[in-house]
Amino acid sequence: MERELLLDAFDSNWIAPLGPHVDAFEKEFAESVGVPYAVALSSGTAALHLGLHVLGIGRGDDVLTSTMTFAATANAITYVGATPVFVDVARRTWTMDPDLLEEELEQRARTGRRQIAAVLSVDLYGQCCDYDRIAEICGRFGVPLIEDAAEALGATHGNKSAGAFGECAAFSFNGNKIITTSGGGMLVSHRSDIVERARYLSTQARQPAAHYEHVDIGFNYRLSNLLAAVGRGQLAALEQKIARRREINLAYRNALQGYSGISFLPEASYGRSNAWLTVLTIDATDFGVDREAIRRHLESRNVESRPVWKPMHMQPVFRRCEVRGGAVAEQLFRDGLCLPSGSNLSDDEQRFVIARIEEARSRVPAELVG
Repeated sequence: MERELLLDAFDSNWIAPLGPHVDAFEKEFAESVGVPYAVALSSGTAALHLGLHVLGIGRGDDVLTSTMTFAATANAITYVGATPVFVDVARRTWTMDPDLLEEELEQRARTGRRQIAAVLSVDLYGQCCDYDRIAEICGRFGVPLIEDAAEALGATHGNKSAGAFGECAAFSFNGNKIITTSGGGMLVSHRSDIVERARYLSTQARQPAAHYEHVDIGFNYRLSNLLAAVGRGQLAALEQKIARRREINLAYRNALQGYSGISFLPEASYGRSNAWLTVLTIDATDFGVDREAIRRHLESRNVESRPVWKPMHMQPVFRRCEVRGGAVAEQLFRDGLCLPSGSNLSDDEQRFVIARIEEARSRVPAELVG
């Protein structure tokens, strides 16, 4: 289907960051997420940047976000001149710890410190945050919530989809996401003013004049009609992709969770993960070798796996930023491993990966241990 839609875009001669496929992709995506408004952009990072910018977050502001995330989340905060404040994740979900969020906001209110200007939550590895609590806490303190749903398209919290929480939400269609346009993103919101302002700014803030008139600084952030056509085809197969990812996740669990020292990212009781990536942790004492030894053993067999996200508070570029907690994220980084999880992973390929993990305890060369 992607090929047919892409050829249709070529044949229509809409080879630009606008066109019928962009319009249709926005409409279909908004319907899929369950929000009324969406604007297609060049990346998930652009969506985060515009979301913060449109909400007026800027220089001198503090924005609280999860320390366990990809750098783009924290980078977008710095793009608007604000400062990231990191908070640890809850062990039961690996997403933002609501207790620590509440502690940070309460302490700032009690001591008269500058209040957090916004909370940027992160739906990690396909799992939504605990929005019952996070949304209530943000509402109580009057702090706007922005959702980084880059990894969570199709995941749910209760009867709502990822992206349906907060003032706005950002998605990514990078090549490794559950649907891809090779590069691209989407900003969604229940508020038309947020999306329309983002749409205007994403096209260099051009005024409706025959000549090029500008009264605002804009950005070159729109998605092309060609990539939107690919996105439409991918979106049509979203549920099949999620079903396959969840099958892969279950197969890994069935094969490996009986081993002492192996644990998996828990699925929160309040929703359904899209199983974007299957992630496990390795207790080296119980399993016999550590995470890095297994990763390097897989690499030696031409199997790519990766550590979980290095916490932002451990990144040199953010070393001066505040962090509340951090021990859980540090432990997950030390022991966590992301396994091959793509929707096109075959059963034979998965069995090969599982066998290599199983053999690691007895066959990993001594020089790869530690």
